Amino acid sequence: MNGIASVVADGVAYGMLLLLFSVGLSVTLGLMRFINLAHGAFAMCGGYVATTLLQSAHLPFLLILPAAFLATALVGVLIERSVIRYVYAMPALQQVLFSIGLAFAASALATIIFGPQQQAVLLPDWLAGHIDIIGIRFGSYRLFLVVAGLVTAVCLMLLFNHTLFGAKIRASVDNRRTAEGIGINVDRLFALTFGLGAGLAGLGGALSVGFLGLDPTFPFKYLTILLMVVAIGGPGSIGGSVVAALLLGVVDALFKYYLPAVGSFVVYGLLVLTMIFLPRGLAGRAA
Repeated sequence: MNGIASVVADGVAYGMLLLLFSVGLSVTLGLMRFINLAHGAFAMCGGYVATTLLQSAHLPFLLILPAAFLATALVGVLIERSVIRYVYAMPALQQVLFSIGLAFAASALATIIFGPQQQAVLLPDWLAGHIDIIGIRFGSYRLFLVVAGLVTAVCLMLLFNHTLFGAKIRASVDNRRTAEGIGINVDRLFALTFGLGAGLAGLGGALSVGFLGLDPTFPFKYLTILLMVVAIGGPGSIGGSVVAALLLGVVDALFKYYLPAVGSFVVYGLLVLTMIFLPRGLAGRAA
């Protein structure tokens, strides 16, 4: 029983990492209608910010996380304002090719600056231990990932569904000309939203270093599963992304642990079935 609980706990923690990675992609794809396949590059950026600050500046772990978020968000805003803003109106294929090229460029730049090797990170003692809950031992770091993912999801749902900012985003996407006519600065709004999505990816990247590792191939290792979370959850749906990320994380952990020969097949089979019977995802929303 403890063994199953431990595997499920690992799956939930992995799912929360997938949520942090993918929720920004869900925002840009579902709300801004931009196919950003370079999203993993922003996660990699946050990871390198975290490892650099840990190794060089020796900052506390809890200070490194907001630093990774803000630094990656700033990079996202700069890239959005300088190049990506001109891609919004392009056909989907051109958006895909552009963003894939951006991811390859980021990977090459990371190799030049940091080298091809894996980055090591030393977690603080309070995250390196275990916590016993109802007789079951859970890793402290995994519980921290779960809490971070849940808090992030709740904050985003409140932001996009119950604030003026979220209403402006939806209005700007649905009818840009009308939104500008009533005084909404759509360019600034899109830059802030894209920066938010990039910052969330950077936060996920910073949290993932101690769980998944980090190297210049990071933008491509998890791109497929991130797209799966968005597709299954429904583009632009935070709640759908939560359910999809947890589902994929737990299923992946259980099958890879107990039936490793068919683990990957089951996960991708789940995507195929979802696309057949729920083509708009669990939330029923189309991009």
